[in-house]
Amino acid sequence: MASVHIQGVRKTFGPAQVLHGIDIDIPDGSFTVLVGPSGCGKSTLLRTIAGLESVSEGHIRIGEQVVNDLPPKARDIAMVFQNYALYPHMTVRDNLGFSLMLAKVEDSTRQQRVTQAARMLNLEPLLERYPRQLSGGQRQRVAMGRAMVRQPQVFLFDEPLSNLDAKLRVSMRTEIKALHQRLQTTSIYVTHDQIEAMTMADQIVVMHDGRIEQIGSPMDLYDRPANLFVAGFIGSPAMNLWPGQVRLSSGFCAALEGGGTLALDEALAPHVTEGQAVTVGVRPEHLELSDHGLALDILVVEPTGAQTLVTARAGKAEVSAVFQDRPTLKPGDRIHVRPRQMHLFDGGSQQRLG
Repeated sequence: MASVHIQGVRKTFGPAQVLHGIDIDIPDGSFTVLVGPSGCGKSTLLRTIAGLESVSEGHIRIGEQVVNDLPPKARDIAMVFQNYALYPHMTVRDNLGFSLMLAKVEDSTRQQRVTQAARMLNLEPLLERYPRQLSGGQRQRVAMGRAMVRQPQVFLFDEPLSNLDAKLRVSMRTEIKALHQRLQTTSIYVTHDQIEAMTMADQIVVMHDGRIEQIGSPMDLYDRPANLFVAGFIGSPAMNLWPGQVRLSSGFCAALEGGGTLALDEALAPHVTEGQAVTVGVRPEHLELSDHGLALDILVVEPTGAQTLVTARAGKAEVSAVFQDRPTLKPGDRIHVRPRQMHLFDGGSQQRLG
C-alpha cells in the first residue's frame, strides 16, 4: 500500500489544456473518489496516475517514488476499466491469473492468489466459464479479481459501474466498498455519479473544467459546499439555488429574483452588505412546512413511502422539497415552508459566505 501525491499536474492535448494545476494528497489506505460532470478531466487525471497519459507539467508520487517517467507496468498499480477488458477466449480462472503468468509468478503462488480472489468475490462456481457466459455484474467482479491478484500498491477504478443497470450498480458499489474495507489498499475511483461518490468515499475530489472545486469528506461537501458549483452538484435531489439581493433595512432577508422574500440566518449578517447580490441555497430535505414563510404553489407530488417529494413554484422560481412524513398535499395547493438550514453564496464570485 502507498499514498499518492499529485502536485501541480497539468495536461495539454495540443492547444487544449485539460488539467489546470491539480494538487491532491491521497492518504495510504484511503478510498478517494474523483467526481464531476463529463469532460471535467477526472478520467484524464486517473490515466496520468496510471501512466497511460504523460504529464505535461507537475509531479505524481506513489509512495516515495516520483513516477512521471515510469511505464504503467512499473508503477505497481492495477486498473479496473469501464468495459471490463476481459479476454474472451480465456476462462475466468485464466483471466484472473493472466497478469501473474506474464510476470512469471510461480504456479503455486498464482493458483493461491486466484483461489483467494475467487473466494472473496464469490467467483468459485464460475472459474471454468468464459466471459460470454457471465452477467455484467459477474464480469465486473472478474475484472476486480484480476486487479486484486496482482496485490498492487494502488487500485484505480475508471467508472467501473456505468455499464450496469441501476439495481446492480447499488449492489456492486456495496461490494467494492466492502472489498476495500477488507484489503485496505489505496483506491482512486472515478465517477460522474455523485451518489456513488457520497456512499463510497473517504475523500471526495470535486472537479470542474479541469480544476478542483473542493476536496473533503462526503459530509464536509454536503454540509459546507465551498461554492455554487459544489452546492448544485452534491446532493440528490439537488439543492435549491435562488438568486436574490440582501435587504438589511427591512429585516435581514433576501429579496428573491423570482419573487418573494426569505429570512436569512442572522449569523450571516456580518458577511454581507445592503443590496449585495447573493444566491441562497437550501437543500430540499431542509425545507419544512410552516404557517408562515416562503409561499409555494404545488405542481407535482411524488410519494415514495419513506418520503414525499414535492415540486412547487415560488413566484417564477421552481422549488424542490422533501418531507419525511406523509403530508396530505395535492397539485394546486398553496403551502408555506421555512428552511431549517441554509447556505449563502456571493453573487459575483459564487463562493460560500460565512
